Amino acid sequence: MSVLSREKILELIKKREIIIEPFRKSQVGPASVDLHLGNKFRLFSRTTEPFRIKESSDYREITQLIEVENNSSLLILPGELVTGITLERVKIPNYICGRIEGRSRFARTGLLVHLSSGFIQPGSDSKIVLEIVNLSPIPLALTPRTKVCQIIFETLEGTAKYKGKFQYQKEP
Repeated sequence: MSVLSREKILELIKKREIIIEPFRKSQVGPASVDLHLGNKFRLFSRTTEPFRIKESSDYREITQLIEVENNSSLLILPGELVTGITLERVKIPNYICGRIEGRSRFARTGLLVHLSSGFIQPGSDSKIVLEIVNLSPIPLALTPRTKVCQIIFETLEGTAKYKGKFQYQKEP
């Protein structure tokens, strides 16, 4: 596998093999594309009852979906985890996969944007869910439309297509 350069990313976007909507050329760095935080989040319900982790578990049973106005922020406390979603929809062909990485400017404040699900399957077409956690000792305010992460594209040996239940997701 090889990481795609700015030149190759722009070429594939121009050919509509990679689709990012909305998109501005200024989002593309030397080997990644910056993505913005959307305004939908899932907050965990407050409970002391254990949630059983098994194949049939549904995260929606223990979370609530909220929408933050674009000129507002969501406060996350130290140690708190929320899920969010990118503003952009990302569609990649079946010979490319991706990885989500945080931005160092925010990591230095204790903000992590993905904990364990940073891999984007080949052939995916959706907004990307972010597992956002505050590891700092102070509250942090998440503001929609902030460039909070970047996607790195890699070529795949062979081809494959994601057909899982999160294809075409629009909310966390």
